[in-house]
Amino acid sequence: TNEGGIDRTTRLLKNIMGLWIFQECKREWDQPGTVTGFGELLGEAATAEPFGCLIDPDAEPFGSPGRMTEKIRNFCRETGQKLPGTRGEVVRCIMESLAMKYRMALEGLEEITGHPISVLHVVGGGSQNEMLNQFTANATNKPVLAGPVEATAIGNLAVQLRALGAVRNLSEIRQLVRASVSIREYPPRDRESWDEGYERFTTIIKNRQ
Repeated sequence: TNEGGIDRTTRLLKNIMGLWIFQECKREWDQPGTVTGFGELLGEAATAEPFGCLIDPDAEPFGSPGRMTEKIRNFCRETGQKLPGTRGEVVRCIMESLAMKYRMALEGLEEITGHPISVLHVVGGGSQNEMLNQFTANATNKPVLAGPVEATAIGNLAVQLRALGAVRNLSEIRQLVRASVSIREYPPRDRESWDEGYERFTTIIKNRQ
């Protein structure tokens, strides 16, 4: 779809399920008086088997709340994959699947526009997820630049600064933002194994349609 932006610009937009699936799983695992940190869960995922199973994050069951781990296992069962058992295996499945879906979306955008995309910017809260950022770089074989975290608030402030005359145009706004925040770069790694994983991912999605 198309989304209007500042100075009558238009952003070509493709919505993809984000970390909602992860958040729902965490909510399921949290018990009264015992809350598991996101960092702890990602640590467990780091030791899980790579590409043990993959899901389509945009599949209909994942759009509604509740019983998210059961929905993930049902998807894997329906597609003839190994079922994730531990929390780490579930989280790794989510993170790898999201990265694969991002690659699919980027390839679609490149095809539609006729222009190659050389770098991927990740902004907002998701830019703090180091595992997903690295997996996204690996899956897309493109460097990922993560940050700023408070992207919406910064954009709002920047537009107000222009209204006050502190900056003159969009170019100056972008320069100001770049100079005001720290950005972390994630270079792509392990291209061969991620290409193999992506081939599996696309086959799973095509066979389920």
